[in-house]
Amino acid sequence: MASCVLCKAAETETVDVSGCDVSVDLCATCRTGVDDGPKDAPHWQCLNDAIWSIDAPVQVLAYRLLSRLDAAWARDLLDIAYLEPELLEIAKAGMPDENAIVHRDVNGTVLQNGDTVTLIKALPVKGAGFTAKQGTAVRKISLEMDNAEHIAGRVEGQRIVILTKFVKKS
Repeated sequence: MASCVLCKAAETETVDVSGCDVSVDLCATCRTGVDDGPKDAPHWQCLNDAIWSIDAPVQVLAYRLLSRLDAAWARDLLDIAYLEPELLEIAKAGMPDENAIVHRDVNGTVLQNGDTVTLIKALPVKGAGFTAKQGTAVRKISLEMDNAEHIAGRVEGQRIVILTKFVKKS
């Protein structure tokens, strides 16, 4: 059985590394860190060894995870780490855009165009003369690309703008 390429844990699953056209074995914790971003914890000290791996995909994953960690030790490690220029370009290309607007519901769940959300409180709709009731499902929402707090959807046949702090993803 293969072990995790980052932390050497025994139970793994195979994951594709974007930009490298290969698959690697990761444990559940490392997989979650790759998908959702790592949270500073003792587990991520494994990146001290992974960034120096001779395998390019492991270096790419380690670089991406270290870049997303908000910890002094991770920044220090990135300062001394060396990746070949082509590999560094691949590692940076697969990272999320720091300036991208991300729409999140009241629970912090990321919203996307076409999602269905539920209103968590009754909202008076200005100019339409009605109140959108708590629990109302708003289907096929669209995101306002210039404001992370606004989404648009149809309620009682009217297209309205809703603040993301008043919805939860269904």
